Amino acid sequence: MIDFTKIDYLKEGNERQKKAYEIISKYQIFKKLQSFSPILAGTIPIGIDIPGSDLDIICEIEKEEDFVYTLHNLLPENTNFTTEKEIIGNEDCIILNTVLDELPVEVFGQKIPSTKQNAYRHMIAEYKILKKEGEEFKQKIIEFKKNGIKTELAFGILLQLENPYEDLLKM
Repeated sequence: MIDFTKIDYLKEGNERQKKAYEIISKYQIFKKLQSFSPILAGTIPIGIDIPGSDLDIICEIEKEEDFVYTLHNLLPENTNFTTEKEIIGNEDCIILNTVLDELPVEVFGQKIPSTKQNAYRHMIAEYKILKKEGEEFKQKIIEFKKNGIKTELAFGILLQLENPYEDLLKM
């Protein structure tokens, strides 16, 4: 299995994965976020992204003010970005959104270890399912996504899951 806590696997991946590696390296994103245990999650690492899919970088935060400070110093000067604080799943989170080299980027932080966050857990479950089900299944997921269906819902439809967001976490 791929070690998704590192990004080296992206160098040998598809074009979007290689571009993700290039952007993360060029802007030293993981180096600058090192103290927050960054992980690239979502669809790009598992090869089911579509045009418009973003780089989803999840982080574990201890002190919100440290994370916010780091986010505000993460990007080159004059880079447009937004940060917001939200509550997702009864947990406070801080989200930065920007575009780097024409690729949308979201940096997401919660006071939960990165490998315990739902984004990572969903990705690992989806990766295992994709490996088990094969290429035809993967292409069906991508088609659903191209038609505007969210990733977890696409898996839910194909696997006939009652509550895909919860059921994927149990797999």
